[in-house]
Amino acid sequence: MRTLIRPTAFVDSPFGHDGQVARLAGGLNWFAGVELLEIDGNRRSSTNLLSIEELQSQLDDDLSTQWERLTNPRAPLSLGDRTIRLDQPQVMGIVNATPDSFSDGGQFADAGDAAAAGARMSEAGAAIIDVGGESTRPGAQSVWERDEIERIDPVIRQLASGGVAVSIDTRKADVMTAAVAAGARMINDVSALTYDERSAKTAAAAGVPVVLMHHQGAPETMQQNPRYDDVVVEVYLWLEERIAAAEASGVDRSKILVDIGFGFGKTVAHNLELMNHLALYHSLGCPLVIGASRKRSIGALSNEAPPGERLGGSLALALKAAEQGAQIVRAHDVAETVQALKIWRGLRDQALTPRA
Repeated sequence: MRTLIRPTAFVDSPFGHDGQVARLAGGLNWFAGVELLEIDGNRRSSTNLLSIEELQSQLDDDLSTQWERLTNPRAPLSLGDRTIRLDQPQVMGIVNATPDSFSDGGQFADAGDAAAAGARMSEAGAAIIDVGGESTRPGAQSVWERDEIERIDPVIRQLASGGVAVSIDTRKADVMTAAVAAGARMINDVSALTYDERSAKTAAAAGVPVVLMHHQGAPETMQQNPRYDDVVVEVYLWLEERIAAAEASGVDRSKILVDIGFGFGKTVAHNLELMNHLALYHSLGCPLVIGASRKRSIGALSNEAPPGERLGGSLALALKAAEQGAQIVRAHDVAETVQALKIWRGLRDQALTPRA
């Protein structure tokens, strides 16, 4: 039996509530209560709502560690010469240098076009540009490493030479190595360093931040019949294990970020339940990355809208992630997402401005 802490009862500001509220991961969100989730195996057995004051009297060693991780600020990311602050939500622009990605496949297959798109995203306010050379959409087939490197290498070199902070979206150790050599300063692995047995050591040797994403199954089959006893608990425990495995391979915990894997081996219901419980995952002690932009679940909830017509749903999920304290939001529609988060930030700044 274990107990997990899920922040809830979010409030606009801490003013006048000394000792009654806590700050979530050093960000712009404050909460006045928690839900204690008692778990037995892979599922919740009971839940209990407590105030912050009530929780303080029940903190044992495990809960104290979770509490520290929930409330401690997240250190800025150092991506080469760029420093990315994580005390506010940041946007990661998506550039798929592939012919078959689910949303923009073929649009940026030319390296020059892909680099230009990434530069525009950076100018529009994306803090990081995530470059991928292999589609991992449902049903996608694996790409040979050399082909993947040939797709991403010139794109990364052009972006990095222009001062853009670049992340490489790959599952393969050789691609990670080539990308870092080309100027990428972050690794985003949808397999959480499980696809390639060399990837964990490669990531550790690179010394750059690494995103560990939850998935169930391979892209070829992951959406055929995803099943969980309790998706919220299973994703939490799996990410906890992957963080420990990455650390054991030499990756510094301060360089680990986690992603719940929206749409990767999950039904619409699974995705929505994870988003509703997103604040729970801050107790893993790592920054949260959310990639829900233009995903299939948005179409399923909006009369089967195609990927290019899912902006509204993408923004709704981006704002939900910000409300739950996510530090990085991946987006295809960067300018619109940046604008939405600026308005959200304005609301938070006003709430956190003391009244005269």
